[in-house]
Amino acid sequence: MGMNSGLTKEQNSWRWKVIISTYFGYAGYYLTRKVFTISKTSLSETFGVGLDSIAHIWTIYLIAYMLGMFINSFIGRKWGPRILLLGGLGISIIINIIFGFTNSYSTFMVFMFFNGLVQASGWPGTVGGIAQWLRKKERGTIMGFWSTNYLVGNIMVKMLGGYLLAMWGWQYAFWGATLVAFGIWWLIYFWQKTKPEDVGLEPIITPEDADVREVKASDEDHITFKKYTKLLLNPIIPLMGLSYFAIKFLRYALDSWLPTFLNLQGMDKASAAYYSSIFDIAGFGGVVIAGFALDRFFKGRWEQIVLLMSLGLVVGYLVVINYGHDPVLLAFSFGLVGFMLYGPDTLLCGAAAVQVAGEKNAVAVAALVNGIGSIGPIIQEEVIGWLMGGKSVEAGMQNTNYLALAMSVLLVISALIINWNLRRKIKKVDK
Repeated sequence: MGMNSGLTKEQNSWRWKVIISTYFGYAGYYLTRKVFTISKTSLSETFGVGLDSIAHIWTIYLIAYMLGMFINSFIGRKWGPRILLLGGLGISIIINIIFGFTNSYSTFMVFMFFNGLVQASGWPGTVGGIAQWLRKKERGTIMGFWSTNYLVGNIMVKMLGGYLLAMWGWQYAFWGATLVAFGIWWLIYFWQKTKPEDVGLEPIITPEDADVREVKASDEDHITFKKYTKLLLNPIIPLMGLSYFAIKFLRYALDSWLPTFLNLQGMDKASAAYYSSIFDIAGFGGVVIAGFALDRFFKGRWEQIVLLMSLGLVVGYLVVINYGHDPVLLAFSFGLVGFMLYGPDTLLCGAAAVQVAGEKNAVAVAALVNGIGSIGPIIQEEVIGWLMGGKSVEAGMQNTNYLALAMSVLLVISALIINWNLRRKIKKVDK
């Protein structure tokens, strides 16, 4: 049966509009987030500060992004994902226009903090924005492909922003990317609706029995803070967050350091950048396969796939540690790590976030899990920088890999506890 079977022509048409608008919607968030990362040296020259000071701007952003996840978790559940998306991306667009006029380091940093707060509306907003348009039997497969939206956003930023940066300077890189994001804002405005009933259609999803959900939470369209805390305090949510902490720690560490590692192992800088993409390419394969397996073989049991792939991640780091002395072999070893890492990454903040507490709570769960997970990127940069700053580069790399292996084991432990909790829940329902 195809993904469109059982839907009316109008339901199918609107569903594609929602899938496309939320897909490019999250790419639009990258257009108002990632221009900074390609403009660091230019900003250093403009503000007359060192790259260490420029790095502090991104640390401030990451802290605000983490805080914003918790704030947007409640806002999104209170007022809905559509308000979250249009408001969050709209404010970020305004901030990015201001960035282009800024000539003060401190002013830029202040607005970057506020940009981090509103950027945190993007992932929960898009997950919540698509949740009520996908049936359980197809959720993993569709969201597996849909979760490549940040890859498209990254490519758009590097192509468009890089061209404008080279031709006219960093200010035009910010303005040009923001102009495209403004066009995407209108796409969301016209094409994104939270549920089929909003456009006069019958629901696409059939409400699941609340007893079979992992988390009991209100299905009202708008909830109070008191009802929201029942969702917040359920033990499964922080366990998912702990798993995501380990995942984001590892993913951001490799985003930031893998080209450096390959360069230190003997590759030239261009080859190191090129070979480091094996990690990402293999990762996207892991995303698509994990989503397909969720629907076809695991029947929605996302926690089993997370556990299986986290065990594979441990194996991946053991390969890195034992066979990573040759730079090419090291790059392909990190490909295995990427494959095993990206699958749980997208499941925990995608299909699992929808499933654990129902479609209406997906916006809140995605933000809470991402909020706890977002502590990881803040810590990794400083810790790995400290490890790599020692007298021996070889010892620094080895200690970093051991730290990563420890994080992989933490992921396995948290995945085991989640599996144990959910198995008890299922047995209780079966009785």
